[in-house]
Amino acid sequence: MAIDYKKELENAARNMIFVHDPDLLIKMIVRMMVNKAKITHASFFLYNREKQGYMLMVSKGSLGKRIPLDLICIDKDDVLIHFFREHKSSFIFGREALLYSEAKSALENLKIKQETKQQLAQVLYQMELLETVVCIPSYFRGELLGILLLGKKENGRKFFDEELDFFVALNSNVAMAIRNAQLFKELEYQLDRKHQLFVRTTVALAAAIEAKDHYTHGHTTRVTNLSIEIAQRIAEKNKNEFDAKFLENLHIASLLHDIGKIGVPEHILNKRGGLTIGERNRIKEHPMIGVNILKPIKELEGSLLGVRYHHERFDGKGYPEGICGKQIPLVASIISVADSFDAMNTNRPYRSALDKHDAIHEIGSLSGKQFSPLVTDAFLELCKEGKF
Repeated sequence: MAIDYKKELENAARNMIFVHDPDLLIKMIVRMMVNKAKITHASFFLYNREKQGYMLMVSKGSLGKRIPLDLICIDKDDVLIHFFREHKSSFIFGREALLYSEAKSALENLKIKQETKQQLAQVLYQMELLETVVCIPSYFRGELLGILLLGKKENGRKFFDEELDFFVALNSNVAMAIRNAQLFKELEYQLDRKHQLFVRTTVALAAAIEAKDHYTHGHTTRVTNLSIEIAQRIAEKNKNEFDAKFLENLHIASLLHDIGKIGVPEHILNKRGGLTIGERNRIKEHPMIGVNILKPIKELEGSLLGVRYHHERFDGKGYPEGICGKQIPLVASIISVADSFDAMNTNRPYRSALDKHDAIHEIGSLSGKQFSPLVTDAFLELCKEGKF
């Protein structure tokens, strides 16, 4: 059955748009060429900036003719590379494809410069070593991005012009798709680096809080770990996983839930005696101070609810807004239990830490009053299992 090359080209171009992994894209195209055109083997070499050469990315076809992956890198100064970088194939044969039989004949019959003949002879020698009958370059904006090497057809027949034109057109599309995929991958890498920097900055901010409030050393880390454990237990109980974004918002919100304490005087935070009404009111300002500090950072938008509402109570007697029940965001309700439990277990300037079992009992007794029953139940289950 004859191949409709125009249709195959359109289908390949359409599919390439959705592939953002350069390696996968190259494998997909080479596999298609081997299967559709019934070629014994095919290989693709892609320019690698670090290696300063063209690395073998994929080799498909009959086992005996495959080139071992990771073993071949064609140097950027190699004669084969120079030949295509200088567009010699187009200059000599009128197309960006080098056919071994055509080039062999040209050496004997065409009137070309001796230097070019020598170069072509060396190129043909390399093609012989690689058992290649067709070389097709991939150019992006005039730069040689890669080279496709094709072996013989399985039926032993020679390649027709229609087939070569198809391979050249396909390889041209491949070059653009590869470059787009490389840019997409680079963007993902940069976003990942940015995210890692963002998380490290968040941890640094959390450390700044603890540096100011000497009696809460390790509090942020413990609250964060406990919050994540509670969230995962809630998800298990309800047979419904939280998405990655919720867990990330919870993670960051629990790290930064007390960042507003940066705006509270140290003499109040570290006061050994009881607090005056005015001093208590100053401490109650820390959730909104935290929100105002973090609001300009767009990436923290999803975490602000935890910072803002982690001192709200289920019965509506909390602060800063006095909201109640399901009005309180789940991320804040989780942090509220984790924060309160750790506070009860920690020595403070104005009181000693509670016994752990007493603290657990206290949390349980305040379910439906200070704390969300959903969150409290998950917390108590974890405690029974000895998780805390």
